[in-house]
Amino acid sequence: MKKKSEVQAKNSAPRPSTMLEYILTYHRGLFTTVFLLPISTIVKIYWWIENKISLWLFSAPQKHSQRVQGVIRAVKRWIAEGCPQKLTTSRSGWKAMSELVPVYKKTHRAIPLHRMRDIIDFNPDNATVTVEPYVNMGQISRFLIPRGYTLPVLPELDELTVGGLINGFGVESSSHRYGLFQYTVEALDIVTADGLLRHCSATENSDLFYAIPWSHGTLGFLVAARLRIIPCQPWVRLHYQPLKGLSSIVKEFEAASRSPHYQFVELLMFGPEEGVLMTGNFALQPTSDGRPNPIGRFWKPWFYKHVKHFLQRNQEAIEYIPLRHYYHRHTRSLFWEMEEIIPFGNHPLFRYLLGWAVPPPIALLKYFETDTTKRLREQYHVVQDMLMPVYYLEKSLRYFEEHYQLYPLWICPMNIYAYPEDKGFLRPFQRPDGTEDVLFVDIGAYGTPKKRGFHAMEALKALEQFVLQHGGYQAMYARTLLSREDFRKMFNHTHYDRMRAQIPYTQQAFTEVYDKLGGRSRVSPADYKKVPKNSPLATIKLV
Repeated sequence: MKKKSEVQAKNSAPRPSTMLEYILTYHRGLFTTVFLLPISTIVKIYWWIENKISLWLFSAPQKHSQRVQGVIRAVKRWIAEGCPQKLTTSRSGWKAMSELVPVYKKTHRAIPLHRMRDIIDFNPDNATVTVEPYVNMGQISRFLIPRGYTLPVLPELDELTVGGLINGFGVESSSHRYGLFQYTVEALDIVTADGLLRHCSATENSDLFYAIPWSHGTLGFLVAARLRIIPCQPWVRLHYQPLKGLSSIVKEFEAASRSPHYQFVELLMFGPEEGVLMTGNFALQPTSDGRPNPIGRFWKPWFYKHVKHFLQRNQEAIEYIPLRHYYHRHTRSLFWEMEEIIPFGNHPLFRYLLGWAVPPPIALLKYFETDTTKRLREQYHVVQDMLMPVYYLEKSLRYFEEHYQLYPLWICPMNIYAYPEDKGFLRPFQRPDGTEDVLFVDIGAYGTPKKRGFHAMEALKALEQFVLQHGGYQAMYARTLLSREDFRKMFNHTHYDRMRAQIPYTQQAFTEVYDKLGGRSRVSPADYKKVPKNSPLATIKLV
């Protein structure tokens, strides 16, 4: 029997204009399995070969400085030509980890950074690793873990890049100890719009160093980052604890998040009054109190489905999970988005036969969007992360139940610290009694809500106001409908504005954050394919 939301969507959606569009809209699982997965496999093999050749021909550190000089020359050439258009990186807009595609990739001048994806230096004596901006989390975990180290915060999805996590937002189940990804950065190398390479840290060019996180590439081009590393062990001892009753769940979750005894804390809410709390620590090897479970094997159940079994049985359990499997536990199922793409994807037969082929690259999933699937997604689908003070967690979860009725919800704790002299975009939460609290929680909502009469755009407008009124922040990889005024209320722009005015050519080179992330600067994949190459953004007419 079809879900109500699917029937409602089908009845109100525009009629597909071609047979292919009909299949893409209403038989996406079949299309993905028969057509997209083979293409995906070919693309992945091509990318793997291309990456190997690229690292062989342009490997760092030997040629890292040459690549940096190439960026500097490109920026200076732009200045010499009179700054004719805005600047952007040469990385494809399709590879952005968002349901949207940046229009400015077709309208702005591309600066060559796409080959910057190598590890430059590994220094266990100083507890740092230095990388180029397009090194991703899968690459880092494969490199560091066999050497006995990891990043303090290593976000789940393999394709997330260091540059995106620094300029934007990065969180993991260890963020209740170490904060957001940005707080693990020791130093940055930035090529600014005046064509200068600036080395930035807490002690050198500190004003720029503190302004970069959440600036989304609007202050310069990140060309290298030195990240802190910590010792690790090859396993995670993970404790699954089913919980009932929202107040009790929130109380247990907050206690675990504030505890110094856990390396990892995560909560999956499977309903308004039920969820599974997971707490974990590094382990040298499995012991008799739990069983080893390599959850990353392609034939294994999707992680959130595995977690739900403990709730259904109302049974606590302990498992030992290989560390890299733990870090990328949500990759195979893209949290739970794969269920909407391939509804039968978690069936044992599918997993054993084709589980090795999922997930398809997000770029391919976006590319095959049509006008019809675009309208369905924009009306019924949600991909949002809201960063709320833990003080309002219970109220926030009740809000999601009332207005969305979307489960699972990903609940991940994090600390948000103040930078010196209030120089960052984010600030700790001020409780009503005047005390400062650094503990926030990421509420990740992904999928199709069950709320009757749900409309994604209307719901997002209301949700953003709820977040703003309760001292929260929106993860800006996703769609936003905030006005410029409300965006500036949510994020502290004081120091950022000062830096944009201070560094020469910055305002000619880059739009400010709001203009880059809001409005028509990022569009649906279906609309992106209609944008003429190199046309001024102001003349683009999207339907």
